[in-house]
Amino acid sequence: MTRQFLEETLELARQGEGLTSPNPAVGCVIVQGDHVAGRGYHTYAQVRHAEIVALEQAGAAARGATLYVSLEPCSHEGRTGPCADAIIAAGVARVVAITPDPNPQVSGKGFEALRAAGIEVELHPDLAPKAEALNRPFFQFMRTGLPLVTLKAALTLDGKIAAPEDNSGWITSEKARAHVQQIRHLSDSILTGINTVLADDCLLTDRSGRERSRPLLRIVLDSTLRLPLESKMVKSANGDVVAVCNSVAADWRRKALEEHGVQVVEAGSPDGRTDLRKVAAWLAERKYLSLMIEAGSRVNWAALDQGVVDRIFFYYAPKILGGTQSLPVAGGRGRPRRMDAIQFRNVSLHQITEDEFAVEAWVVKER
Repeated sequence: MTRQFLEETLELARQGEGLTSPNPAVGCVIVQGDHVAGRGYHTYAQVRHAEIVALEQAGAAARGATLYVSLEPCSHEGRTGPCADAIIAAGVARVVAITPDPNPQVSGKGFEALRAAGIEVELHPDLAPKAEALNRPFFQFMRTGLPLVTLKAALTLDGKIAAPEDNSGWITSEKARAHVQQIRHLSDSILTGINTVLADDCLLTDRSGRERSRPLLRIVLDSTLRLPLESKMVKSANGDVVAVCNSVAADWRRKALEEHGVQVVEAGSPDGRTDLRKVAAWLAERKYLSLMIEAGSRVNWAALDQGVVDRIFFYYAPKILGGTQSLPVAGGRGRPRRMDAIQFRNVSLHQITEDEFAVEAWVVKER
C-alpha cells in the first residue's frame, strides 16, 4: 500500500501544476490504519503547504497516523511556519517521503527534526524521478541558482522553421500548437526576438485556459528598442512585458515603453549582442524558475551557443521546405567542426498526431 499512497501524493501534486511557482508542487496523504484521513496539495495562492492542508482535514485522526508526502517537509520559516513542526505537534507517528527537498535551507533538516521528535522517517527514492520531473524548474533552480530554459521550435523534417518568402499559415497542426500551450502554462516566462514580434505581432500569452500562480512574463530581445507602441504585446502589457536592450538603445525609446507599462532591462555584451546569461540571472533574482524560448533562427542559435538552454522541445511536421534560403531552426555562425557540435542526452519522442511527433532532449553542458 505504501507505493499506492505515494503515487497518490504525486497525483495530488499535479493538481497544483502552474499554481505553485516559485514553490514546488507537493501532495500529501495521511493514513490512519487503512483509512485515508486527510489529503492535501499546495498552491501558492492558498499559502498553506500540502501537509498543513492534509493535517487540517485529518484533525485528531492524524495522531499516530502515517503521513505520505512527495517532498521532504520544510523545516524553515517562510511565508508559513515549518511543516515539520506542525507534523510533530499533530502527533504523526510515521512519515514516508519520496525525495529530499533540494533547497539548501531544507535538505535533510526536515527529516532530522522529525527523527529528533521520535517520528519514524522512510524514504522511497524509487519514485524520485517522477517527483523530480514534476518539479524540474524548482530542482534546477535550487541546484544551480538559474531557471530551467526550454527551447521550443516547430519545424519541418529537414529542420526548417521559415520559408524565404510567404510564411502565412502554420508548420504544425492545431493539436501540436495546443500541446505547446500546455508547456507554456508550466513556464514562468517566455522569450522571443524583436524580429519575430515585428513579423507576427504576437502576444506570447498562455492560452491554455488554466489558472496560473502569476502571469506569464513575456520577454523580447530588442537591442535598440524597436518594439512598436501599437503592437499587441505593448498594448496588453500589465507589468508582464520586458524589453531587453543594449546600451545603445535611445533613452526616449526606453521612456516611451516604460510609460506604456513595459519593463526595460539592459543586458548587452561587449560584442553588441544580448547576453542571455544576464537575462537568465535577472530572472533568477526575481524567482522566475523557468523560461521558454520561442524565437527565430538567430535567437535560437544564440541561446544554444551561449549555453543557457537546458532542454529542447522540437515539434516536427511531415513536410520538407528544402532550399538554402529557408531558415534552419538554429542559424548564426554555428559550430565550424563536427566535433564541436552541441550534444544532447535523454532523448525522448512524443507522438502528437498520427504523422507528427516532438523530440525532447537535454543539452550536455560544456564544462
